[in-house]
Amino acid sequence: MSYFYKTESPKVLAAVRAWDEKKATWNARREKLGRVFGGAASPMYSGSRNYVGGIKLSASTTLDVHWCRPDEYGYRALRRAAKHVKGSGKEVRTAEKLEHQRLLDLWKEHCPDAIDRDEMWQVIGVNTGRIWMTGGVCFDHEGVVYLNLGCKAEAGEVDGLIEILASEYEAARQQVLSLRKAA
Repeated sequence: MSYFYKTESPKVLAAVRAWDEKKATWNARREKLGRVFGGAASPMYSGSRNYVGGIKLSASTTLDVHWCRPDEYGYRALRRAAKHVKGSGKEVRTAEKLEHQRLLDLWKEHCPDAIDRDEMWQVIGVNTGRIWMTGGVCFDHEGVVYLNLGCKAEAGEVDGLIEILASEYEAARQQVLSLRKAA
């Protein structure tokens, strides 16, 4: 079941906008990481965390020294250490280790740290355990924060929270989607 709310609380609005900005910055850094490695960087999600899981690269076995085999979506994760072909000479292994260290250094320099949406929910005042169990989404539209929670909010849990009809929530959501599509 879903419960729909809205609030004009400056505290809640600031938290949602801060999260949106943080996620946009994270996405920009993720895209830059992809450009550095010559492929798209995967946006991965685990619970409330966003992190980079790999780079979309060729499935060529020549990349296997430094990269894991592609997952079902074509993304490859950088190995922790070079995986040498059996029988490789000492010079080859040394060169591969140096190249792998260069790749690791590039990854450390450009890969954005994971970000956690729970930080936003905590500032808003929503119990993150209930979000984990029942789900929840929120967005800002024209200075109003709209929330869709999987469980009923407790009285006083979120500043200025007003329960609304699903139709009001959906109308605001469609306007936001239209604006994003136009941009």
